[in-house]
Order: sequence, then C-alpha cells, then structure tokens
Amino acid sequence: MRPLANFWKLVQNENMKIYRRMRTWVMLGIVVLIPIVVTVAFLLLSDSKDANNWEMMQLETTILFSLITIFTVVVAADSVAGEFSTGTIKLLLIRPWSRSSILLSKFIALVLFSVLLSVVCFVLTWGVNTLVFGFSSDTSGLIPANSPLAGQSPWTYMGLDYLYEWIELIVIVAFAFMLSSAFRSSGLAIGLSIFLLFAGSMITGLLSVTNKPWVKYVLFSNLDLTAYLNGGNPVPNFKTTVGFSLSVLAVYFIVFNIVSWTIFRRRDVAA
Repeated sequence: MRPLANFWKLVQNENMKIYRRMRTWVMLGIVVLIPIVVTVAFLLLSDSKDANNWEMMQLETTILFSLITIFTVVVAADSVAGEFSTGTIKLLLIRPWSRSSILLSKFIALVLFSVLLSVVCFVLTWGVNTLVFGFSSDTSGLIPANSPLAGQSPWTYMGLDYLYEWIELIVIVAFAFMLSSAFRSSGLAIGLSIFLLFAGSMITGLLSVTNKPWVKYVLFSNLDLTAYLNGGNPVPNFKTTVGFSLSVLAVYFIVFNIVSWTIFRRRDVAA
C-alpha cells in the first residue's frame, strides 16, 4: 500500500502543476461560461418558445468538447515538453522514481483533468438548460429515428454521447502526449493534435473516395464514434461497428503510449 500511496503523491504533484497555472482556471471559466452565453443568446435571438433542454444541451456539448479537447491537448503538450524547456525535468529525475512512474503520473493527471472538465460540462449544460427550458422527456429532436437508441431515455443517449466524445478526446491527448515526449516541442504537439481534431472528418471523406479496404483502419476514420448514435458510421462506404472502431482506437492508443514511454525512458537529459 505504501508504494501506491507514494505514487499517488506523485500524481498529486502533477495535479498541482496543472491547477496552479492561471490558464487552467481560465479554461475552466470558459467551460462554465459558454453554456450560459449560448442559452442566453438563444433566448434573445430566437423566437422559438418550445426549446428542448436536451437539444440545447447537445448543441452546447458539441461546442464545449471541441474546446475541452483543445484545452487538454495544451496541458498535455506542455506536460513533458515544458519540463525539458524549463529544465525542471532534471529535478524530477533525481527523485527516487522511475521514468515510467513519472510519465504515468503525468498521464493520469491529464485524464483526471479531462474528466473534471467533462463533468463540469455535463452538469452545466444540463443544469442551465433544464433551469431555463424545463425538463422534457421529448427526444424527437435529440435522437434520430434511425438511431439504435430510438425510443430510449435521453439520459442513455447523452451518456453515450459523452462517453464517445471523451474517448475521442483521450486518443487525441495520447497523440499530443507522444509528440510532446518525442520532440520536446509543445507547439508541434498542439498544432498537429488540433489538426487531427478538426481535419479528421475531411481526411476521412477524401480517403473513402478511394474505396480501399485499408481506409477503415486509419485513425481519422474511427474518431467520430458519435456517428453510430445517429444510425450511421464514421467511415463512409464501409460497414463498421462500434466494437471495430473502439478496437482500432485502442491499438492506436497503445502504440502512442508505447512510443511515449520508450522515448522518454531512453532520452538523455544531461545536456
């Protein structure tokens, strides 16, 4: 139990590095503010008097998860690269911890940060819209008729929506973490990860035109898991399942982390 308790202190140390930065609280403030701003803007600019709290929640969630992914990528990119650029990596390595433990503690801190922002997003988007528009059990505008979840509870649909969005976030963060470890450049990690986030669907569309079977194994082609909730799939012209896409993402996730761990453990920091 003592090694586990000591390791948790290492995770706490990484958490303190995240939450002592002013940018973290600015990020959290933006996540809190956006649902309020979007809902108020809708009330002021729309003539609709029968808005559905679930539909507004889904709209705001889509906006917020893009931002949450970017925010977590920024923290991930700086997590390793920042230690090298400031020279604090040497202070970490002189402690009685293996490099693997140090890197694992950093990644766990990132996961906890992403979970915090996701929970705040859920609570705020649901709470604000339920308070303003009331609680509705009407899912006609939320769940498409051809969705495998048609007729089910909006809680089930939104719960899976959040889970799929979060899985996409974690894969992209693992990619940023790998680049940060490999190149010690937070700018490169942030830039390529944001490109992956926003250009993925466009690249998937271009690749699907080739109609080659290997397209369905490309990372870009499996990131948009929420497509399954709407009765489609993230890979046009190919029949894939949620299980298939999760398996592909799991392989990429493992590869990203193997590269991160291998490079970080072997990197010379004497210079």
